Amino acid sequence: MSKIESIKDRKSVFGSVQIVANKIDTLLERELKEYDITSKQWFLMVVVENAFDKPPTVKEAAKAMGSSHQNVKQVALKLEQKGLIVLEKDKKDARVTRIKLTNQSHKFSEIIQEKAANFTENLFMGIDEDEMSKARAVLHRMMSNLAKMEQSEQDEFCRQDDIRIIEKSTSKGRKIRS
Repeated sequence: MSKIESIKDRKSVFGSVQIVANKIDTLLERELKEYDITSKQWFLMVVVENAFDKPPTVKEAAKAMGSSHQNVKQVALKLEQKGLIVLEKDKKDARVTRIKLTNQSHKFSEIIQEKAANFTENLFMGIDEDEMSKARAVLHRMMSNLAKMEQSEQDEFCRQDDIRIIEKSTSKGRKIRS
């Protein structure tokens, strides 16, 4: 048995998810290069088109992509420069920015649709419906666990912030003796 084969399943899956994500990104970058669009830009357009019934806010798109507000905003600004999306202030709340796909974006989707179908067909070649269903369940569980980890991290950050505030306020009231 090789060293790679002896790696525990959890470590193997963890490493494999990283490798698969990197390779998908690299291959997508190559496929999209001729259109002058990055994989992250393409993914944002796919998410906006498929995950929402109405134009999402930057915050909503960021959450759906598993990315930060800042990163999505930067990607969106580049897409806006290319005429593929429009960033619009929300009619009810001017502090909120919504992402709208343009006609040019819809035309781009039509052009790339066959390439995207071939890419996903090749990626999932030889994987039957049962395996796909199990993989989907595992990935959803992992995403749920990541969300819990993020929330726990945010909770800890808030607790540390509260402690610093309390320490500052109590230290201001004390007199230092010499």
